[in-house]
Amino acid sequence: MERTLCIIKPDAVKKNVQGNIIRMISENGFRIIGMRLIKLTSEQAGKFYAIHKERPFFKDLVEFMTSGACIPIALERENAVAEWRKLIGATDPAEAEEGTIRKLFANSKSENAVHGSDSVENGKIEVGFFFPESEII
Repeated sequence: MERTLCIIKPDAVKKNVQGNIIRMISENGFRIIGMRLIKLTSEQAGKFYAIHKERPFFKDLVEFMTSGACIPIALERENAVAEWRKLIGATDPAEAEEGTIRKLFANSKSENAVHGSDSVENGKIEVGFFFPESEII
């Protein structure tokens, strides 16, 4: 079984669509093995998105991710990373396929409702960032 990380981002929480997203997760064969409601600090967001530190959007990304509550969710299933990325859709909701989470709930390319791990290795690292192995159900 693979693991991947979902983060329901502050824009989706503010719109109160987290229940719809969690329902879609369950209906698409993912097992939720960890979930919490948090408000990231600038330090936490900066550390989590450190891979983007040199990119021009880094500061805006950290500000956005600390602008309100978010919900990290550890997911598990076969081919979890690929299946999750398929379910969430393209980063830009205008380019996302119909029925994907971003098509349904994202505001823009920068406020795109959810995060998804981009590789199996990053899935393991990202799940571990929010959920120590002792907390995984």
